[in-house]
Parts: sequence; C-alpha cells; structure tokens
Amino acid sequence: MTLDATDLRILQLLQENAQLTIKEISKQINLSMTPTHDRIKRLEQEEIIEKYVTILNKKKLGNPLVVYCSITLDKQQKNHFEEFEEAIKQFPEVIECSVVSGSYDYLVKIIAKDMEAYNEFYQKKLTALESVAHISSSFVMSEVKNTTVLPL
Repeated sequence: MTLDATDLRILQLLQENAQLTIKEISKQINLSMTPTHDRIKRLEQEEIIEKYVTILNKKKLGNPLVVYCSITLDKQQKNHFEEFEEAIKQFPEVIECSVVSGSYDYLVKIIAKDMEAYNEFYQKKLTALESVAHISSSFVMSEVKNTTVLPL
C-alpha cells in the first residue's frame, strides 16, 4: 500500500490524539468527512493502524520503577525460546519483551511499585523460569524521552 501525504497527516494526527473525531481530522487535512473516514478505514484494514489505545501514567498508578532486564537462556533451542516467551507473556509486570541480537537473547521492560516489588518479581518469577541462565538488570533513573509516536 502506498501512503500519500494525506494518509501520513492522518496517521500523525491520530498518533498525537486517537480521540480526534472524523470531523476534526477532516478539518485539519482539508478533506470532507466521507473520504477522511474512508482513508482511516483503509488504513485500519491494511493494518497500518493496528489498534487504538490509552496510555496510562505508570507513576500515578503506583508503578514508578522501570527496569530493563537483559536475559540469556541456558540453551539456544526452540523449545526453550517458546517456553520462555509463553511464560513472560503471563507476567503483568512485563510491558515489553524483544528478542535481540548480541550477547543476550531478550531485552525485557518491567514496571514495579518499588525495589522490593521488583526483587520479589525477580526471585519468584524470572529466576523460577528453568531456561533462564543469566539476568542483568538496569534501573531507569530518569526518562529522557518516552513516546509512542513513530516518525512518518
């Protein structure tokens, strides 16, 4: 699918505020409501727009601690990767998990109430996974940039 300047503008507007109405978007892109609606529907059908979400303030909800864990598995076998990935998906503390290249296998982003809560998660959940050989934790002291807006 080829995106034109109008599609890109729609995507930019929706990234900044997914609650904009068709009418508000139409006005900002100088297009009537029907073609604007059609474009948005096409972007959704083509899965360029995957979903609409609400971003919550983790600090105000009691989870100000952010930890990045570099995790290495004991064996580089398919069943170990599958078991680890299925387990990690079940942990609500884990908000991101990526397979990475380099000296470890996964980079996992975790949120917690405090260091004690993280330590409990670490000891009772992460280290309990049989396939995990090594975990290195880095604690976020300050977030310089945190955005969901993709460059277009």
